[in-house]
Amino acid sequence: MKRASRLALGLLLALAAPAAAAHASSSSYLQLDVDGAALQGRWDIALRDLDSAIGLDVNDDGAITWGEVRHARARIDDYALSRLQLQGDARNCTVRVTQLRIAEHADGHYAALDLEGHCPQAVEQLSLRYQLLFDLDRQHRGLLTLRLHDALYTSVLAPDSGTVRFGGDGPSVWRVFRTYFHEGVWHVWTGLDHMLFLAGLFLPAVLWRTRSGWQVAPNLRGAVWQTAGIVTAFTLAHATTLTLAALGWVHWPSRWVEAAVAATVAFAGFNNLVPLVHRRLAWIAAAFGLIHGSAIASALIDLGLPVTGRVWALAAFNFGVEAAQLSLVAVVIPLTFAFRRSVLYRRAVLLPGSVLVTAVGVLWFVERAFALRLLSF
Repeated sequence: MKRASRLALGLLLALAAPAAAAHASSSSYLQLDVDGAALQGRWDIALRDLDSAIGLDVNDDGAITWGEVRHARARIDDYALSRLQLQGDARNCTVRVTQLRIAEHADGHYAALDLEGHCPQAVEQLSLRYQLLFDLDRQHRGLLTLRLHDALYTSVLAPDSGTVRFGGDGPSVWRVFRTYFHEGVWHVWTGLDHMLFLAGLFLPAVLWRTRSGWQVAPNLRGAVWQTAGIVTAFTLAHATTLTLAALGWVHWPSRWVEAAVAATVAFAGFNNLVPLVHRRLAWIAAAFGLIHGSAIASALIDLGLPVTGRVWALAAFNFGVEAAQLSLVAVVIPLTFAFRRSVLYRRAVLLPGSVLVTAVGVLWFVERAFALRLLSF
């Protein structure tokens, strides 16, 4: 019994780890336009990230004011430019900040740095080295959009891919597919609200609700296929609204979309505690997928869609999302299946896990619907 208790507790910790370890995703948005030897651009960096790196909140009141940003202007410029190096045909380009403004993104306020630069000669091939925040946060990502020779390039800049080169005939289809597939996978693995929604679906996946209560799934294959079907229905619906929004064909206010996402998280957890729906869960997952797709579209819009290979980019992003979700099914369901008959699984995993998902979803909804700050993530 003690051994079973330890295993059940370990399983609970494994399931809760993504939520406990995750935090608000850290991204900056870098746009560059190279015309001959001249370059212009804009770089949006989250104020919370700059505060972590160089300290903006002088009076430590938890709020960063425009006055504090202006006071730190020189330090912001120096810090940002020290983390970005550009070369045109293997020769260094000079870059400076011409203006600093405040920009609002869905996840908070950003310092918007207008950039201007010059290379020694007309650029045929551009090399870029990006090192912003990697020493403080290995999960930080730079989302780059570059226009060079009338070709539009996009790239996700990470610690292991911070140096990139552009030029030639434009981005290949394979490069576009690889970049957006990786971004789709990354979205699932680092998106806390997405992970909690999936947790709400996965927690009861090896138990079937009947009128007499929870019954154990009779075999692993059935549990895996049922969960995979629910996840796939979610992804197909999610891909529909994501594609429509990313192409600019539809648009919904981000505040209410994010609040609706929080409501789906709360429902996923609460439905395990009080069975509101226990049949046709794939249809419910599909309905919620429409909401999640609208929210995720903002990440894809920020990354940008290439002019060439747009269909490949959208397909790759959605394939990445599906691959990440199915990989979680393949890992989590067999683990939970081994403990499905244990009372401890229901008491130490299903019940507290569902309460956690419900509580966080409700708090997120209140935060997002009423523009409050209740949680630190």
